[in-house]
Amino acid sequence: MTHAVAAPTLKMGIPISNAKLGMWLFLGTEIMFFTAFIGTYIVMRMGSLGWPTDTHVTHINIFLGGTNTFVLIVSSYFVVVSHDCLLSHQYAKAWKFMLFTLILGFVFLSIKGVEYTGKFQHDILPGHIPENNLQAMDKVVHQFGKLMDRRLAAAFPKQSKREDQKTELDNRIKSLNEKSGRSPAEEQELKSMSNLAKLNSEYVSLKEHVRSNLALKVPLANFDAIRKEEHASYDPVNLDDVNKKVEEILADKELGPLASGLGPAHPILYGNLFASNYFLMTGFHAIHVIIGLFMFILVLMKGGRLCVDDAILVENIGLYWHFVDLVWIFLFPLLYII
Repeated sequence: MTHAVAAPTLKMGIPISNAKLGMWLFLGTEIMFFTAFIGTYIVMRMGSLGWPTDTHVTHINIFLGGTNTFVLIVSSYFVVVSHDCLLSHQYAKAWKFMLFTLILGFVFLSIKGVEYTGKFQHDILPGHIPENNLQAMDKVVHQFGKLMDRRLAAAFPKQSKREDQKTELDNRIKSLNEKSGRSPAEEQELKSMSNLAKLNSEYVSLKEHVRSNLALKVPLANFDAIRKEEHASYDPVNLDDVNKKVEEILADKELGPLASGLGPAHPILYGNLFASNYFLMTGFHAIHVIIGLFMFILVLMKGGRLCVDDAILVENIGLYWHFVDLVWIFLFPLLYII
């Protein structure tokens, strides 16, 4: 007597949830997204002779970058612990480690904010970096001109044109000089106006010095194409003289406070490409970190309602967070060390 054996039920596909499969597909697109950035950076980095690598020039902080790497690795460990605690029904502990992960994410962004602040303070920004002496000289003169515009506009807000402001400044100084028996307030005003006029005179003198030097030089049609070795010996304007004059103004007890914000400029070959790549990759990575923190907050908002059914959600968030961590592990050596 034979007995019919029930055919086993076949299940097509891989034995993972649809949610996890969707997350892996999404991460695949993210891998292609960041691969394009990293690949482009490598091509530019390897194809640009004289790429800036000196941390004193680029103001890259290896210690802060390394600290952020450690922070992300620890946060990835905490999210794994949180997931395991959910599976073992330790919901309070799972919530606590999720909170630790969130805090470390904010620590990462805070450190990145410190790094970005340094870049802004030193004007290491795309399109702001002079790549040769000519551009560095132009940046100094341009910064000085904008500084004078602000100072004159603050002193004479009713005048909109620099010529009118300068005329008003000269007339005010003349009027105070001709006045006998000046009050202490008028003496202070005369001193301030005289210092402002002296600073403007320094600006005009520096601008004319640069122009006169440029007029004596040969055309610079292909200057931007000059490589680093030639760049070092080809000086269309004596930039050291220009920067030295700026430093003298900043060191002056009377003019220094008025010239706050002005600084010497130094060329960084391929500096704008470097800054563009740096902010593009670290900026998009920071956006992904913020998205991850938002997802952690959504889970933490459940509070005491966390249960084992949330394990799949936490696991998928953890996969995303591991990806964010992995991307940074590639970015750190590429941007900070190599």
